[in-house]
Amino acid sequence: MSIKAPNKDTGIVYSTEFGKMCPGCNKPTLQCICQKKQSIPKCDGVVKLMRETKGRKGKGVTLITGLPLDNEKLKKLAKSIKQKCGSGGSLKDGIIEIQGDHRVLLENELGKIGYKVKCAGG
Repeated sequence: MSIKAPNKDTGIVYSTEFGKMCPGCNKPTLQCICQKKQSIPKCDGVVKLMRETKGRKGKGVTLITGLPLDNEKLKKLAKSIKQKCGSGGSLKDGIIEIQGDHRVLLENELGKIGYKVKCAGG
């Protein structure tokens, strides 16, 4: 009898009994232990604002990195920032992207909240 080595690419994706399954721990998504392990990312305490156009067909976005918040608080902050700027945006991998160049406005708003803000890049 041979024992197969665990492979993260295989496993149950959906179960009729539990619904959607987590690919990392093979438990139902409501009982997933992978998401609980994710904690607040370590950062140097400085929030960085950057303007970037790479990979966006020349359209500029403002990136906000270095926020010491968990995923739920980041979503709430991203929503309020998008409303203050009056533009769209998204949250990807702990980085908030706001459409357009709003570095000056964001520097003031994040400074009011209590973050140390630094404009990085060009």
